[in-house]
Amino acid sequence: MKLIDNPGARPPGGRRWRVIAGIAIVAVVAGGGFYYWKGRPAAAPVARAVPVIPVTVVDSATRDVPIFLEALGTVSASNTVSIRSQITGTLQSVNFTEGQEVHKGDTLAVIDPRPLQAALIQVTAKKAEDQAQLISAQKDLARFNDLATRDFATKQSVDQQQAKVDQLKATIDADQGAIENAQTQLSYATITAPFDGRVGFRQLDAGNIIHTGDTNPLTVLTQIKPSMVIFTLPQKNLGDVREAMLHGSVAVLAFDQDGNKQLATGELLLIDNQIDQATSTIRLKARFANDDSRLWPGEFVRIRAQVDTKSNAVTIPPVALQRGPQGLFTWVIKPDNTAEQRVVEATPVGTDTVIVTKGLSGGEKVVVNGQYRLQAGTHVDAKPQSDAAATVPGNPS
Repeated sequence: MKLIDNPGARPPGGRRWRVIAGIAIVAVVAGGGFYYWKGRPAAAPVARAVPVIPVTVVDSATRDVPIFLEALGTVSASNTVSIRSQITGTLQSVNFTEGQEVHKGDTLAVIDPRPLQAALIQVTAKKAEDQAQLISAQKDLARFNDLATRDFATKQSVDQQQAKVDQLKATIDADQGAIENAQTQLSYATITAPFDGRVGFRQLDAGNIIHTGDTNPLTVLTQIKPSMVIFTLPQKNLGDVREAMLHGSVAVLAFDQDGNKQLATGELLLIDNQIDQATSTIRLKARFANDDSRLWPGEFVRIRAQVDTKSNAVTIPPVALQRGPQGLFTWVIKPDNTAEQRVVEATPVGTDTVIVTKGLSGGEKVVVNGQYRLQAGTHVDAKPQSDAAATVPGNPS
């Protein structure tokens, strides 16, 4: 008989049966799950939504586009004169207000005329005296001639009397010259405006002595109606400007320094007769009526000279033009509201227009905002630029 050391231990076969039972249970559960999974109907695939990109578009336009050449110019007066005295004397009165517009012939200042009037009286009296002596000498000459015919006077005495008469005539001519000079000097006592214009600062007050050699003028008179603008262009533009002038007057527009506000409209007056070889530029002058005095001498302005007009040109805004590896392109929205990258040939004109010479037709919709999110074939929600601007808070309705 075999003795058992551990009475509480189970026989070895019990553990094996427990493992087999666990495996059987797992197999039943797995089989039921597989049967359930196979019996379920397949779920329908979830459709992915196609993304729609909001963009702002404008229509490409077909129109006549003026071609301008731009430059920086300086306004100058058509006439400028420093008002100075031609005589020395006491400044009796100043008859203008600083900054005043005056007309040709207006009195600007008066110098004390009394010394000049006295000088005129003196030379006038001298002439009268010499005229009286001439009359007496002419009478003596007549008597000498009569006596000479009767041999009571010599030929020499007649000749001497004739010389005296001729000398007095010459003296009277000199007296007349002195009178005219005195009259001229007296006219200088009244300083008048030589042309229509605007006076500047007054450099001398009434009561002071004014001299002909004073360093500073009494004032400076400038004629700003019309005004001139002198500007320069590169030498390469000379041919275009000359060609435009051969076809008629060339319109010139003057803008402020920022180039935003138009100040005046004029025409090209002349091209300088030589090119500056140091800078390879050519100087030009334009004339502006300047009736409203918006151009001021010394002012810097931006000039746009119209040298040509492109007829029936296809135009788009500059923001619609992009640059890529293949060159210039623009995003075009097709009728099915998908984006197309269109390679174009284009030339910017000014700051607000691009002329497209190839790759685009008039009336096509081009993207001006939102193009950086686009790819070829992307679906878009296109809104006209005016409508898009109206939806921005703060924009006027």
